[in-house]
Amino acid sequence: MKNSNAVLFSLLSLIFGHGQLLAAEVSVAVAANFTDATRDIVPLFEKATGHTAKVSFGSTGKLYSQIENGAPFEVFLAADTKRPIKAEKEGLAAPGNRFVYAKGKLVLWGVEKGLFGNGVNYLKNSKFQHLALANPKTAPYGLAARQVLEHLGLWPQLQSKLVRGESIAQTFQFVATGNAETGFVAFSQVKAWQGDTGSSWIVPTTYYDPIDQAAVLLKKGTSNPAAQAFVHFLKSDAARKVIESYGYGVE
Repeated sequence: MKNSNAVLFSLLSLIFGHGQLLAAEVSVAVAANFTDATRDIVPLFEKATGHTAKVSFGSTGKLYSQIENGAPFEVFLAADTKRPIKAEKEGLAAPGNRFVYAKGKLVLWGVEKGLFGNGVNYLKNSKFQHLALANPKTAPYGLAARQVLEHLGLWPQLQSKLVRGESIAQTFQFVATGNAETGFVAFSQVKAWQGDTGSSWIVPTTYYDPIDQAAVLLKKGTSNPAAQAFVHFLKSDAARKVIESYGYGVE
């Protein structure tokens, strides 16, 4: 794997890294949970290839709706496998290039230290006023949060306390600003948080379906060398190192 990645990295540098005439720009749609990792990966990609990347962040569901409605995205980094598979079936993505670039983890988090030790007991006691989660209909991390609450038998009784974010990024802001005492967010967001560690509980993966995040080259990017290079670079050791540093699993 390491040798093949090294060869790939060298080829990308040789093919795309020399001369402004070969430089191009890729438009990438990225799931909100992967924001911080992407901001670290893009400069590495641009330095290695000479291309540039224009990135848009949002919930997976909303980004996919934009793709269906003709948005000029060329690469799609989703927070699930469902939408990339759907993109292939609907002819919006180039077949045979989908792959899982990261495996996400869900965490219950609050900015206040000592707020809870046992996450299950905290949720069952329900002494909080607001519990944030991303919209389960459009955000895979929100769906995972709902599955956790259903697993614990708490979904019906906590409805009045749930605060739904449009994306996992907005959900994180609800908690970070104190508008919700706690919330279900991506572990990568907590890893990137610059403030006090607060209180956190990494949810057992048996409580929710795996969060396999898939990337796919969209049809609009098939003739763009920058789009092809970005997809390949995401598999490189350099990108994988960044992804792992934010607490994601990689295949």
